[in-house]
Amino acid sequence: MGNLDSQRPSSRSFRARATELAIGHTANKVQEYGFDYLLYPFAIFKLGVLYGGLVMSLLSLLVCLGLLKLYDWTKRDCLGIEAIKSMKEYQGASWFGRATAWTLRRSDWLACLLLSIKFDPFITTAYLRHGAFNGMSRRDWRIFLASWFVGNLYWTFLCFSGVSLLEWLWRRLP
Repeated sequence: MGNLDSQRPSSRSFRARATELAIGHTANKVQEYGFDYLLYPFAIFKLGVLYGGLVMSLLSLLVCLGLLKLYDWTKRDCLGIEAIKSMKEYQGASWFGRATAWTLRRSDWLACLLLSIKFDPFITTAYLRHGAFNGMSRRDWRIFLASWFVGNLYWTFLCFSGVSLLEWLWRRLP
């Protein structure tokens, strides 16, 4: 039996990984909130549902492709996506781990739909693609474009509904 201390990550590597994840998640949230909650509704308000939705969809396409390129180029899992993907392959003794792995393996297209509504095409594609930091296969492009379409359709109508509700309330104020 080997030394248990040699099997544990050092506190320095744990701190470095935790710092990387904290910085990655913070940067992602800043980008996400700025894009989804400020810029997207503003474009819908100023340009309307059709042109605002088209402009933001094209901008989303460019931003998410850029993030995927950066993710592959840096080869750094700063969001923990690869760690979560590895849970699909769990075959250990924990019933919860096995149940989680079973759920994650069920349906990529259902996962794509749900992730596209909750996250952006970058995260959806990075999570669903096979392998890590290896560019985009034909399957990955289909996932990316499906996620881009579903996500932007969802956000366009969500923002339009929010802007319309605020405009209606504004007109009702005395």
